[in-house]
Amino acid sequence: MSDFDAVIVGAGAVGLACGYALARGGQSVVVLERAGRIGAGVSSRNSEVIHAGLHYATGSLKARLCVAGRRALYPFLDAHGVAYDKCGKLIVASEASEIPALERLATQAEINGAEGVRWLSGAEARVLEPELNAVAALESRESGVFDAHGYMDALEGEIEAHGGAVVLNSPFLGAARSGEGFDVRVGGEAPTTISTRRLVIAAGLGAQACARTIENFPSERIPALHFGKGNYFALQGAKAPFSRLIYPPPIPGALGTHYRRDLGGVARFGPDLQFVENENYVVDPARAESFYATIRRFWPALPDGALAPDYAGIRPKLHGPGEAQGDFVIDDSVANLICLFGIESPGLTSSLAIGEEVAGRFDV
Repeated sequence: MSDFDAVIVGAGAVGLACGYALARGGQSVVVLERAGRIGAGVSSRNSEVIHAGLHYATGSLKARLCVAGRRALYPFLDAHGVAYDKCGKLIVASEASEIPALERLATQAEINGAEGVRWLSGAEARVLEPELNAVAALESRESGVFDAHGYMDALEGEIEAHGGAVVLNSPFLGAARSGEGFDVRVGGEAPTTISTRRLVIAAGLGAQACARTIENFPSERIPALHFGKGNYFALQGAKAPFSRLIYPPPIPGALGTHYRRDLGGVARFGPDLQFVENENYVVDPARAESFYATIRRFWPALPDGALAPDYAGIRPKLHGPGEAQGDFVIDDSVANLICLFGIESPGLTSSLAIGEEVAGRFDV
């Protein structure tokens, strides 16, 4: 007999969603988190955007799980009283040369089943957002922003309501095969070893490092990790100019520096994409220069001196500079073990669907 049916490593949005799906399926679950609070890693440093699912390659996990996750997310937020604003998104062509990129996105939205997307002329876009510079735009009416921490609190509550537990200050030290399951070494103030039938690695930036500590896990199946830092700037001394999310056409490796008005009414811009060698969350004020240039393409009235360094996040990218952006990796090559690699955007939107995918691969 194992201590648990499932151990999940990482109490970010994805790990908690995996725990929720497994616990709801009748499994005894424990989620291990090395930090002193849930959502302390990648999940705490993002845009809190609900993506509709139109950006992702045909047949990819990102396309399928983003659409499914978004469809599940709004009802979950409603049921648990978590704040959100289904404000919609405009993806903007600021000049005619960008229109083909929008046309490709419109086609991809249809392929992916991302409903609520329509084409707008520049004039129609300005009716919605008068300060916008646009020659054309795509409107995504299913996009929005939400309280990511409130969401994770709700997931933790659901895990506990189904008899599971989320244990903080409990770093994963490694695992070894024991029968059909695993013996899991747990650090912290009182190090221990627990046994589990199933093991899920959902450790974000730490997923590769965790996988290396699992006895006999094939090293060739651990993808290279690249730190994709995203810097954010906040608008100061001016009113938020738009009620909707405003995105440019996507850039290589990311969706591009965008605008959002958060639930508190603060206007923020970001993230950009800066590949770094280590975890460094300091925002360099000098990066504001490139932000002004990018933002003024769609908001020419941005005042001088209005951008203040805000915060930064680091995405666990599986591609480096100049390489094509890849898909999520859900590795189930070892029996009763699933390792999640490269779960960056749209991981937050996709999280409920990722949890269901993991549970389904375990036949729960």
